[in-house]
Amino acid sequence: MDGFKTRLSHSLQFRLSLWLSLVILAMAVPAGVYSFFSAFHEANDLQDDQLRQVAALVLSRDLPPATPDRRATGKMKDDESKVIVQILAPAQYAGDDDTSLRLPADLPDGIQTVKVGHVPWRLFVKPAASGQRLAVGQQTEVRDEIARDSGLRTVMPFVVLIPILIALVSIMVRGMLRPIARLSQEVDRRDDQDIRPLDEQHVADEIRPLIGSINRLLRRVADNMDAQRRFLADAAHELRSPLTALSLQAENLAATDLSPTSKARLLPLRQGLNRSKALLEQLLTLARSQNTGAPQPSQVTQVSLQAALRRVVEDSLPLAQANQIDIGVEADTEVTLAAQEVDIVALIRNLIDNAIRYTPPGGNVEIRLHAQPGLVSIEVEDSGPGIREAERERVFDPFYRVPGSDQDGSGLGLSIVKSIVARLHGKIELQHARSDAPYGLKVIIRLPT
Repeated sequence: MDGFKTRLSHSLQFRLSLWLSLVILAMAVPAGVYSFFSAFHEANDLQDDQLRQVAALVLSRDLPPATPDRRATGKMKDDESKVIVQILAPAQYAGDDDTSLRLPADLPDGIQTVKVGHVPWRLFVKPAASGQRLAVGQQTEVRDEIARDSGLRTVMPFVVLIPILIALVSIMVRGMLRPIARLSQEVDRRDDQDIRPLDEQHVADEIRPLIGSINRLLRRVADNMDAQRRFLADAAHELRSPLTALSLQAENLAATDLSPTSKARLLPLRQGLNRSKALLEQLLTLARSQNTGAPQPSQVTQVSLQAALRRVVEDSLPLAQANQIDIGVEADTEVTLAAQEVDIVALIRNLIDNAIRYTPPGGNVEIRLHAQPGLVSIEVEDSGPGIREAERERVFDPFYRVPGSDQDGSGLGLSIVKSIVARLHGKIELQHARSDAPYGLKVIIRLPT
């Protein structure tokens, strides 16, 4: 009962179906009852008319008023359905004819119901020209059975159609609410960075105001996110100049004749400035990758993925060689993708940089680039510790670092990768590279061409 109340209070589809079904029942049940009793009375009236017609036929043709015997009628389906025809006379209270009824001679003319031996009969009495009175009758039980059958046959379409109508109403309500379900599925399929307005053209007028309100909310969210990205980009730009100046000052100071103690103290400062500069670059890249606006047509070109991969690998070789990490590349023939080159380069660079940083010395990084009909897949696999399945969603959050990791980094790499993949309408997947520890990490990116 609680489940029924919950569905009734929370499900619009269930509520509509229930109320429409109740309306159908409220209209169909009285109509069925009326049809039954109407057909019942009409059947009885028709049988009364048949008694009148039998009486008129006997009197008009001057036929002998006798009930047909079994030999004349043959085998009957129901003996109680027979029709009796006899003359009312005082001497006939107890006749020898077993087909005659003991009827009172003073019965009034016309249609009437009389009990004979506790059995009700429907009789029609009519006087003949000779002065005798003719009685034509039939048992009421048989007549009522025929009338009930007629009434039930009249009601049967209601009995069959009511469940069909209720099922059709449920299907129609579900169909009318299907646009809302499709709208919900469309929103669920979107990436968290996809805040494009919902389509208002192919929806019902009753739903359009709701979609308009949602679109206005999405525009406000987009404006707020754009303001945050502009603030982030502006702050990074403002901090870049003083950090560059500080780095130059530190370089100049390192070129002077300093004591070993001063040089040892200067080294952490220079390293910290380099990390800060790298963080600023990552922040700028993140702000650019999370831009929800459509790129200008002039910015979108056919980018060669092999050329972008070659460029990033060449830039990453010094870091890989410093850590004694072997980089392997496996690429198909020339593959191009309609995108902004800066996005493709940032995507590949962050993947490879992340793999090199988390691969121990002596390990290896494998990069694969494959083209399929309508799809391009980029795989980067390392021999590092990997990422536990419980952490795979969190690592896409900005500044999130896997607990226990002692590697340098800003925690923005995978967040930038996910934002770029979302802008390119692709998919990203994280897997273990191997079944045994160290599991390594395998990043698979699929982009539509």
